[in-house]
Amino acid sequence: MNDDKTSNQMWGGRFASGPAAIMQAINASISFDKKLYAEDIRGSIAHSEMLAERGIITKADQKKIAKGLKTILGEIESGKFEFSEKLEDIHMNVEARLAELIGPAAGRLHTARSRNDQVAVDFRLWVKNEFLRVAQALKDLIAAFLERAEEHAATVMPGFTHMQAAQPVTFGHHCMAYVEMFSRDLSRVRDAIERMDESPLGAAALAGTGFPVDRHMTAKALGFRDPTRNSLDSVSDRDFALEFLSVAAISGTHLSRLAEEIVIWSTPQFGFVKLSDSFSTGSSIMPQKKNPDAAELVRAKIGRINGNLVALLTVMKGLPLTYSKDMQEDKEAVFDAAETLDLMLAAMTGMVRDMTVDAAAMKRAAGAGYSTATDLADWLVRTLGLPFREAHHVTGRAVALAEQKKVGLEKLALADLKAIHPGITEDVFSVLSVQNSVKSRTSYGGTAPSEVKKQIRAWKKRLAKA
Repeated sequence: MNDDKTSNQMWGGRFASGPAAIMQAINASISFDKKLYAEDIRGSIAHSEMLAERGIITKADQKKIAKGLKTILGEIESGKFEFSEKLEDIHMNVEARLAELIGPAAGRLHTARSRNDQVAVDFRLWVKNEFLRVAQALKDLIAAFLERAEEHAATVMPGFTHMQAAQPVTFGHHCMAYVEMFSRDLSRVRDAIERMDESPLGAAALAGTGFPVDRHMTAKALGFRDPTRNSLDSVSDRDFALEFLSVAAISGTHLSRLAEEIVIWSTPQFGFVKLSDSFSTGSSIMPQKKNPDAAELVRAKIGRINGNLVALLTVMKGLPLTYSKDMQEDKEAVFDAAETLDLMLAAMTGMVRDMTVDAAAMKRAAGAGYSTATDLADWLVRTLGLPFREAHHVTGRAVALAEQKKVGLEKLALADLKAIHPGITEDVFSVLSVQNSVKSRTSYGGTAPSEVKKQIRAWKKRLAKA
């Protein structure tokens, strides 16, 4: 089926001999772009239907083409199709096999198109479908966080700045922070789909075609909103691929940050969560160990995605219009990033759903590091009318005294506090417990359980419509 002669015929009469082995190796992309087989066949069927509708090819030839392409689809999906590096890419592999199946009619399929617009439409279709898969995975992850947030809307834990205990928050509020992050990722996915939802098919090599094609027909058949409006841009644009990688890098960064927290939380020193056996491994030498390997790998895999983004940015940065072979380097970066992001999202969703939360350990830690100091300062402002800077100074002295006595702020005697400022009364102890601290943070978006529950209800409604 696939010999040098066939390869030369695909190139045309310009070439008298086959390519050198090294040229063939560097030029061929079939090893990775065969991933586009379904999109390539779908695009070719739509193109053939339009050609027949416009009278550019006969309907009899179109039926042969469609039947042959569907046969090839079945061969590929059943593993019977033999891909050839000599035929360079998925387009020429499919076309050569089509010629074997239906004869001369196969040669009419490529009328009014080029491999330039063909690969552009194939790749757009693939990226669009991957965006839709990512959108669903993000929704699943958000749903998992909403479940945990609802369970732990009132579970207190320390909130950190600089990895130092800062103020008490609730674990539900912490979970909702990731709901916000991943919902923005979901929004970016939706925006990116809207921008890329145009079909380049019919732009041909770069200048359009003299055949009376109907680009709106093929765009509609392939599920695109419209055809692209400039033939030069159509074949030279890869910003949809760059945007996929950008979205993947941002979402992957959020996943990596979360993974870092899970790694920290699962240490004996914190003990906030325990990962299930499904997402942990043991040590080959230390039998007591239970390692958060899934989280560590999610944390690390963002490096692959970031590398892929930089790689494609570098490929595209110096290319003049329109198509250059450099752009063959776009697919492996996107394919790898997509596979990596899919795995990261699935692993993180599983970890969030399966992990056990130790509310008692969180509560113990929530009061450490004088985390209610800000509540004391706020009380001094509200109750005694002190300027905040003076209240800050008074609170600092109280913290210093508590450190000296090795007790929490709530354990200081009233007499000790009065010695720092005589206006302090017994009422101050109502704000020094972590439970009362979080209950008081009722500002919109605050950590009070009542506010967290409002946000959960609102997000459940949003997610149902997303």
